[in-house]
Amino acid sequence: MTASLAMGQYGFYVWTSLAVFIVVLLVDTLAPLARRRRNLRELRARLARQENRRRPGTAPRNEPNP
Repeated sequence: MTASLAMGQYGFYVWTSLAVFIVVLLVDTLAPLARRRRNLRELRARLARQENRRRPGTAPRNEPNP
């Protein structure tokens, strides 16, 4: 078992390259998800600002009128 994990004298290279591959794969998967969340948050904020600017003197939709 130890010999197969060591892969001769190339074990360090093989396991290091596998670890780098897994890290890159995770980043490549998670980065678009994080970007999407950030874009949606920015879009919601922009829409809220536009809604407040469009009707001055009225309460925003998410706040009740006093």
